[in-house]
Order: sequence, then structure tokens, then C-alpha cells
Amino acid sequence: MQYDPVDQEIEPHKTALQEIARLLCIMARLRGPDGCPWDKAQTLQSLRPCLLEETYEVLEAIDDGDDTSHREELGDLLLQIVFQAELAREGGRWGMAEVASGISRKLLFRHPHVFGDVEANDAQAAYQSWEKVKAAEKKARGRPRGSVLDGVPLAAPALLRAERVGEKAAHTGFDWQHIGEVRRKLDEEIRELDKAMGAGDEDAIFDELGDVLLTLASLGRFLGIHAEDSLREAVRRFTERFGALEEDLASQQISAKDLDPDALEARWQAAKSRIEPRKNKNDDR
Repeated sequence: MQYDPVDQEIEPHKTALQEIARLLCIMARLRGPDGCPWDKAQTLQSLRPCLLEETYEVLEAIDDGDDTSHREELGDLLLQIVFQAELAREGGRWGMAEVASGISRKLLFRHPHVFGDVEANDAQAAYQSWEKVKAAEKKARGRPRGSVLDGVPLAAPALLRAERVGEKAAHTGFDWQHIGEVRRKLDEEIRELDKAMGAGDEDAIFDELGDVLLTLASLGRFLGIHAEDSLREAVRRFTERFGALEEDLASQQISAKDLDPDALEARWQAAKSRIEPRKNKNDDR
């Protein structure tokens, strides 16, 4: 499938192309004979934590709604991509051109409803077309037919993976019919957790808590909320409120351990009231 952008389509991106080429030249110089000792010492393995850190910093900038920080963090993430591509180029395997070319070909091939004659009038139809093309790709490469759940990285955060696995299963028709069923399932899983806790069965408690979290991820999917994002925001709120509580106690030279539960709860509520609520993250969906 071929698609060749015309001049007027390329024109707005010329500056971006020049800046990316500039970045590639800088990276090559940093890794060169007269480059930076730290950059020259890096390997794919040593860069793994950097890639993760920069990815999470992009997410944090998005959550903060900080446009300047978002742009800067995307630049840091792009650097990690360019860095890895440069290591591969030095090894004679491939470079940034092959990275960009590969994803371009993939996008063209997996969007026949845009660049071909396949029809897809809504997001669900587009997704099904994408998955059908992916399956055809695997077959053409001689790969055995795998599970529809393949492709969700094992290293992904567990809550995110739970959501994606549920989403992929749902596209096969394996799903609840409406949100009420999910909510009842959550009640069922909590009852089973309570039963395991009552019996003091540590293995069962471990398993049932996982089932509760898995069901919560599905509930978020039905609500149109990413469970991973929702939890991250809840942790941020708790962190801010706990910080306010710490400041309150420190100003009076009081330890939380010195307060009875009711007094501590009162101070916690006061700390919560001093934290300005932020814009609902769902407003941008």
C-alpha cells in the first residue's frame, strides 16, 4: 500500500524534519571519538531505566496540564529513541531511518480504511480492521495463530495490563452486557475476599484481592476511565493532602502517633479542605 504525501502536506513539517536531523547529528557526535564519556559508555541495558523514567515524566506532565513541561518531556523521550537508534546504527543493524520507515509502513498497512478501500465508519470498526490486518501479518510471516491477548507487554504496570487484556477480550465478545453486571461482579469478588480474610487463608486472600483489582479495571473500562490514570491521580491527591497534614502537625510539633483516631481524622479532613481540587481529568476525553 503506497501513500506519497504531496508538497503541501510536507511543507508544515520541514522544520521538524530539520530539527530531528539536527538531533541525530548531535547524538552521533556525543557517541563519537571526541564525544561525551558518559554517552559513549551507555548500552541498551543501561538505557532501560532512562526510557521508563522519561515515559513516566511525560505522563506526569500530561496529568499536571503543564504544556511547557509536556513539550520538554516529549523531547527527553525522543532523545531516548534517538539514542537507542544510534546504538543500533553503530552496530550496523539499523538506524533511525528504518525505525521511522517501519512504523510508517505499519500505519499504512493497518489503516486500509484510510489508505485503501476498506470501510470503517466508527472507532469499533476501525479497531476490528486493525486487528484483522495484524492477524494477517502474523500469518504471512508464518507465525502460529496466538491468543487475541498477545501484544499486551508483560512488563506493563499490572493495572494497565488488566485494562488492556479486558479490552482485547471484549472485542471478541467475551464481556459483560452492561455496567450493572460489572458492578455486581465487584460485589461478588469483595465478598469472596471477605470470606478469605475471615478464614485467614493467605493464598486465597492474595488471589481474591487480585480478582477485585481486575474487576475494578473492567469497571473503569465501562465507565470510560483508565484505571491506571485514575489510581495515579488518587495517589497524587493523597500525597498532597498528606503533605498538608504533615505541615499542620509539624507547625504544632505534634506527632500523628500522639493523636487519637478521631483527632487525627479531624486534622486529615482539615488538610483535605485546604487542597484546591483540580480539573477533572475526564474533561479532556
